[in-house]
Amino acid sequence: MSDLILSVTVLTAFLLIGGAIYLWRKKGNTKQAILMAVLAFVMVANVAIWLIPAPEEVGGAVVDSAPPAP
Repeated sequence: MSDLILSVTVLTAFLLIGGAIYLWRKKGNTKQAILMAVLAFVMVANVAIWLIPAPEEVGGAVVDSAPPAP
């Protein structure tokens, strides 16, 4: 279910960017175009945050899931 939500969010962000470009180019409504672009950026940033893996807890201590550096 979360895959569907993330996909719809990213698709909506792309549509918002397209709509912002259309408003800016054709209609000359820059205020709404900028707001739409900002909203699209916020949506993509939220998806990026959701996709960052959380650290694992082992025995009450937080363990980093990344491999050790060489």
